[in-house]
Order: sequence, then structure tokens, then C-alpha cells
Amino acid sequence: MGLTIALIIVAIYSTALILIFFYSLSQLNLLINYLGYKKRNDEAPKFNLLDPKEIPFVTIQLPIYNEEYVMERLLDNIAKIEYPKSKLEIQVLDDSTDDSVIETAKRIEELQKDGLDIQHIRRENRKGYKAGALKEGLAIAKGEFIAIFDADFLPESDWLKKTVPYFKDEEIGVVQTRWGHINRDYSTLTRIQAFALDAHFTLEQVGRNSKGHFINFNGTAGIWRKECILDAGNWEGDTLTEDLDLSYRAQLKNWKFKYLEDVETPAELPVVISAARSQQFRWNKGGAENFRKTVWSVITSKNISLKTKFHGVMHLLNSSMFLCVFIVALLSIPMLYIKNTYGHLGWIFEVTSFFIISTIILFICYWFTYKSIQGSSFDNFVDYIKLFFTFFSVALGFSLHNTVAVLEGHLGKRSEFVRTPKFNINSIKDTWKGNKYLAKKLSPNMILEFALMIYFLFGMYSAVPLNDYGLFPFHLMLFLGFGFVFFKSLTSKA
Repeated sequence: MGLTIALIIVAIYSTALILIFFYSLSQLNLLINYLGYKKRNDEAPKFNLLDPKEIPFVTIQLPIYNEEYVMERLLDNIAKIEYPKSKLEIQVLDDSTDDSVIETAKRIEELQKDGLDIQHIRRENRKGYKAGALKEGLAIAKGEFIAIFDADFLPESDWLKKTVPYFKDEEIGVVQTRWGHINRDYSTLTRIQAFALDAHFTLEQVGRNSKGHFINFNGTAGIWRKECILDAGNWEGDTLTEDLDLSYRAQLKNWKFKYLEDVETPAELPVVISAARSQQFRWNKGGAENFRKTVWSVITSKNISLKTKFHGVMHLLNSSMFLCVFIVALLSIPMLYIKNTYGHLGWIFEVTSFFIISTIILFICYWFTYKSIQGSSFDNFVDYIKLFFTFFSVALGFSLHNTVAVLEGHLGKRSEFVRTPKFNINSIKDTWKGNKYLAKKLSPNMILEFALMIYFLFGMYSAVPLNDYGLFPFHLMLFLGFGFVFFKSLTSKA
């Protein structure tokens, strides 16, 4: 390897490490915000829902597409929502193309006979996908406020009573609640998904919201002021994360968002890796698309502080961290050989400490979010350590898949909105096998993921002849992570 190539590799590697380090510092700042906010009392003005004059009209929107396994559960649960029937309507925005349409229509008719104002709204095509369905429903919605739930969400009966009152403040455009997980302990895959989502819904959402930084409506389990949606330009389907897109447009228009950590809305996590893949791809590509679409508006806005701009840019770059992580992983083996070939470049390897520091920062941040939900006992801390490194390894294993999504987003490559199949799985006794919505094809990335598993096995072996074990733990986690993703992808076809 020539010196010039070695220096290029070192430069790219170092740049990626420094970007990861800045991301970890932003997370640390959010942790400080989060811990500070936990000590405060919320004195927000609220509607008095005991006074009929203060009860606003609410529309609940249920955007669905081929949800045979969860439709009955969804409709039965929504029917239990406690709110005056004269001030509530439900829109089932059904873009389904399978037989589930028939059963959904029957159940809606039964609920209508029980006096519920519920409408089955069908479109001729899926133009704009979920964003298009929400926009079409909004055009005829009677509600001043619009609550949205995906098909796998199960809000408590008093959900509206806990969220609607905050709209007494006329500057608030959105109230978002924390996601819960009804099948958290189903498998290793569901545990690590819950772990990552819990960090977002505690550390990140509270950390940003408590200081007035931009947060995002999470696509479900939240409620919008209709005026806010319209003022921000309405739903648009030009990105795969229409929720993040509208959230930023609304906040750039000075609308405030209210995040309620204490209101949990349970939902089902994907139990098969092909389903997790499609969800991860959509979220990460959508994040990159929104960076392209929105970041300049954030940077040039005259209405927001420099710190809010920083957190906004880092938020929009969230998914791009997978690209940085993948670059660091891929170049770590060449870096090992460069270190042992060009001794005079040894000082450069101090930048590796940035990754160690970043990992320690994330370890600390995630512990505070973990213990806020699971508890802070010694046993919980031991469980946390195991779960953190399992999560870290699997996240590394997803880095190729998510890097492809991020690159497509940044390069402007358009793709179809692929929904995440639902399974109606609540416990270990339930099975996903036989689900007709599962992807029939193996991901083409699997071949590369297998190759990367072997590549990082070679990285572990390289430590022996070079007598340099500094990167051995990192390569071990990469080997295990790519192995997990590869073999789970195979077995999900069983």
C-alpha cells in the first residue's frame, strides 16, 4: 500500500470518527437537558375537559394498508377511547388491496350501529402513500385536532384526555406521546429495537423539547392541530418520512411541539428481520431525504437560535451516522496494517480514541434512558451492559443496509413506500410463520453481509501476526453483528 493511499484512508477514517464524536457530544448535551427537565414541574395551561364548552372536536385518523392480522384489534381498541361521541369522529384511511378490506368494512358497520362516528375511506390509488391518505382524510375531517395511529398501536382509553388539554396553548401545533412495546421481550431482535426506540423517546425527544429545539412527530401516537398542518403546507409525499418533513416545516413556522414522556402508547415491534429491514430502510432513507430537503432552511432561519440549529442539523443527520460508522468499520482493517507499516504515522491513531470516547458517552446516555423505564437496580445494570453491547453489535451489523438507504436518500433516488408488516404478536407463544405479508425475496445485501462477516473475521485474525489487539473487540462486535443479521435473514424465510 503506497503512502498516498494510506494518507487518504487515514483522512477519510479520521473525518468519519470526528463526525461520530460530534454526534455523541450532541447526545451528551441532550442528556444534560433531559436530567435537568426531570427536576422541573410542568405548569402548562390546559383545557378543562369537564367543561363541555372547552371540549374541542377531535378526528382520529387510522392510515392502513393490508393489515389483516391487526385490524380487528385496532378497531376494537379505538372504539374504547373515552371522549364525548358528539365531539369525536374516526377516519379509517384504508388503502388496502387485499381481502382485509371486506372484514374491515364489516367491523366498521358494526361500530357505526353502536353509535360511533366512524368512516371507511377508500382511495382509487395510493398516490403519496401514507402522506396522501392523511391529506385526503384531512380535507374532509371535522376535527379541530387530528390524532393519528398506525395499525399496530393500542392507545389507552383515556389517551385523548391526557393529550388534548395541552392545546389550550394556542402556539402548540403537536402533542406527541412515548411509544411502548407490547412484545419487547419476544426475542433479541425486539429487545434491541425497544432499547433504541426508548433512547429516542426519552433522551432525544425530552432533551430537545425541554430546551425548545426541534423534535419530530413520530408518524403515530400523536395529535396535530389542524390549523398547524395547513399552515405548514400540509402533508407531502416526496420523502419516505412525511412525519419528519411536516414536523420541521411546522416548527420553522414557529409552531411549538409538546412531548409527553409520561403518556405511553403501546405498539408492536417487528419480530422478523425482513420487517425490521424495511422499517429501518424507510426511516434512514427518509432521514437523509429530509436532510436534503430541509437542512438549508434550518441553517438560514432567522427565527431560531444557533444551538437549535446545531441540534436540528444533527437530528437531520441522525441516519447518516450509519454511513460514518460503516466507513470506520470498513477502513479499520486497512488502518491496522497502515499503523504497523508506517511507524511515523503512529500519532494519527490517537483519533481512534474519539471512537472510544463516543462509545463511553453513548453508554452513559443510554443507561439513563434505560433506567428511567426499566429501573436502576444492580441486576438491571448488569442486564443493561449485556443489552448495550448486543445492541451495539447488531447496529453495526445493520450498517451496510442502512448506509445504502442513507446514500439513496442523499443522492435523491426515489423508491416506493414499503410498509412494515404487522403480526399481532404479543407474547412468546405467538408465531409469525405463515404471515402472508412477509417479503418473499431475500435481501440482495445478504451476500455482502456474509462477505463482511468473513472480512471482520480476518480482521480478528490480523491481530495475531501484527501483535496488535487494540481493534480486536471492535472487529469481534462487527463479526457478531453481521453474522446475526445474515443468519437471522436466512431463518426469517423458514
